[in-house]
Amino acid sequence: MNEWEWNLLEDKAATVGCVEIDGVAVKTGDRVRLRPKEGGDILDIALRGQVAIIESIEQDYEGVQHICVVIEDDPGRDLGMLRQPGHRFFFTPAEIEPLEQVQVTADNPAAAKFAKAKILVAGIGNIFLGDDAFGVEVVRRLMNREIPAEARVVDFGIRGLDLAYALQDGYETTILVDAFPHGQPPGTLSVVELDARDIAAATPDVDPHSMHPLNVLRMASAMNGNLHRVLLVGCEPAYLGGDEGRMGLSEPVEAAVEEAVNTTESLVRCLLAGEAI
Repeated sequence: MNEWEWNLLEDKAATVGCVEIDGVAVKTGDRVRLRPKEGGDILDIALRGQVAIIESIEQDYEGVQHICVVIEDDPGRDLGMLRQPGHRFFFTPAEIEPLEQVQVTADNPAAAKFAKAKILVAGIGNIFLGDDAFGVEVVRRLMNREIPAEARVVDFGIRGLDLAYALQDGYETTILVDAFPHGQPPGTLSVVELDARDIAAATPDVDPHSMHPLNVLRMASAMNGNLHRVLLVGCEPAYLGGDEGRMGLSEPVEAAVEEAVNTTESLVRCLLAGEAI
């Protein structure tokens, strides 16, 4: 089943905790080898024998189980984890071979990269509109930090629809990083918790090209996404590009970027440790 066909059924799909294959229980995050059935298309041939990570196990309205995977060696694997087309693939249990699982230990912390993320850190902004690029720059620097594997850091830029789809993945907390005009001196940082209930109750402005955070959250909620907890790390902009646009951050916003990186990293670690924010 291809991505388009699955999307037609996804609203009626149910998530399955695990499935037994050849007497072995496999679940989300497990490594498997792909054994597509004979007579498939060119993609089946290309994926045959590849090692993959189970992103989810779904059961459609007819009770048929489908295992969604991302390829272990795919440079765009994170896009697959965010449920983007072209980086996630569906197979039946009969086309999956269980592999010995890599355990996360103190001696092998790298195995945690296969675990399902609990936190999504989303950089938002347009690099052609001056200080609107704040969130993009913060996330770019954050990607160079040693962030726990339980957090996924993604530069969404102006791709509002991609973020709305990513929010369907059931993250415990979403941290949005964006310019935040609210009447403070330029460069002022704020951490705001958004009320998911108010977002869900609002009428969505469903515009796939809009990247206003509240519009994206409303769209995600309208798509049956449970937003759980949503935090905003925002910076008061000095200049948003005007009619002709402008690249580059203003001096006060540029000066606030590193503090925002530290603040966001601290939020991630506190949330994972169960500490109060």
